[in-house]
Amino acid sequence: MAAGEGRRLRPVTERWPKPVLPIDGRPVLATLLRELAETDVSRVFLVSGHLAEQVEGLVGDVTAFGVEVRTVRQPGVLGSADAVQRAVGAGARTPFLVSAADTVYRRGDIGRFADAFGASDAAGAIAVRRDPPPGLGRPGIRIVDGLVESIDREESGLSGAPLWALDEAVASRLCLDREPWELENAFRAAIAAGATIAAIEIGKTRDLTDPLDLVKENFPYLVP
Repeated sequence: MAAGEGRRLRPVTERWPKPVLPIDGRPVLATLLRELAETDVSRVFLVSGHLAEQVEGLVGDVTAFGVEVRTVRQPGVLGSADAVQRAVGAGARTPFLVSAADTVYRRGDIGRFADAFGASDAAGAIAVRRDPPPGLGRPGIRIVDGLVESIDREESGLSGAPLWALDEAVASRLCLDREPWELENAFRAAIAAGATIAAIEIGKTRDLTDPLDLVKENFPYLVP
């Protein structure tokens, strides 16, 4: 998902979309695509929106990063579930992984997440992490016996990472609430209907939330 406006990162994102901004000197989207290629993902549906030409221009040749990339446009700020629904409309078939395009994961974590989901009988999965903890834009996840019981529990020590796995029980509940349609609501609806959602812990994630993060994540020696 690479369509967001990155409002908290303004004014930077008025000129550049978040996925093309760097962490460790490399565009976040480029790092993510290389990680997906190492995970043996063969096809990626890239949903762009805000400053879409820059996002799509970074990808360039559809196989430049070792995976086939198909681009899909989201015409407005319609929510994460709408972005996923547009990928489904373009040909994505369950089960599949979903990731934000503005996050860097610990190397190998996407593959471990995919393997753990594949080995489960769950209808979906949410990646959880201890760092960063629950907070603004990072819902707390309550877990019982390895399964997600609820989302948005701030007292939880684990926050939801922007990495999910969806099978039909979750995908069929996309965009059934009100706009903006959010992916978490499809998971909530699936849980309420009795679907099992695995909670799979991964390591620390890194992203860009405010302009100072550009300095912290690329020039750490400048930050006391």
